[in-house]
Amino acid sequence: MSILNEPQGAGAAEDSYENELPVRRKQPGNVVIKWLTTTDHKTIGTLYLVTSFAFFCIGGVMALLMRAELARPGTQIMSNEQFNQAFTMHGTIMLLMFATPLFAGFTNWIMPLQIGAPDVAFPRLNMFAYWLYLFGSLIAVGGFLTPQGAADFGWFAYSPLSDAVRSPGVGADMWIMGLAFSGFGTILGAVNFITTIICMRAPGMTMFRMPIFVWNVLLTAVLVLLAFPVLAAALFALEADRKFGAHVFDAANGGALLWQHLFWFFGHPEVYII
Repeated sequence: MSILNEPQGAGAAEDSYENELPVRRKQPGNVVIKWLTTTDHKTIGTLYLVTSFAFFCIGGVMALLMRAELARPGTQIMSNEQFNQAFTMHGTIMLLMFATPLFAGFTNWIMPLQIGAPDVAFPRLNMFAYWLYLFGSLIAVGGFLTPQGAADFGWFAYSPLSDAVRSPGVGADMWIMGLAFSGFGTILGAVNFITTIICMRAPGMTMFRMPIFVWNVLLTAVLVLLAFPVLAAALFALEADRKFGAHVFDAANGGALLWQHLFWFFGHPEVYII
């Protein structure tokens, strides 16, 4: 009997000890802090996906307003300036705030799992890239809150429509700098993805054993590194024109054509990126 009773006594002692341990409940603030400071690739991928679809909804509302304006002759839902702002921001959001970060979201979720990596090569850089994308996009869209409204020169920002004379509002400057910040986030994300694929594959996972999705990510990231630095440089030059009179894109010396060359050097690869 004593032999049978000993395990029961030990089990009872363990149960009482476990009951005495403090119960740690999840606080709402802890969950928020976890999402704000995470470096986990799946969580960051989820943030990318949720944020991109939130911007998709904003851009979709602008599209509905524009189509409602054009639905019947004489309908006046928006002013001419507001229509141009909606057209500009709709194109910008759908291209650079929805479609491009959607690629980053799916890549963060799927690519490390497919190559057997525990995470991406630079987890903190991964999170920093997301915050650059988020705040850059918010800055660009925040132009609607300025007195003269958001940028209204089209999502392609052709010069001289985008200079300080024809688009003097602060919203245009916010569009330029917001896209520059968001573009830097995309560039950093591409560097991270390429490094992860090249350096963090599981043993035995040769390049030609990689799934087709990983090859897609690798080639798309290379296109990002070719295209987005050119866009960022063109945006900084445009802001220098507006604020410091640099005359880089002055129509008198052929600068308008220079902007088209630089922008579409980015724009044509962007078609394949998205």
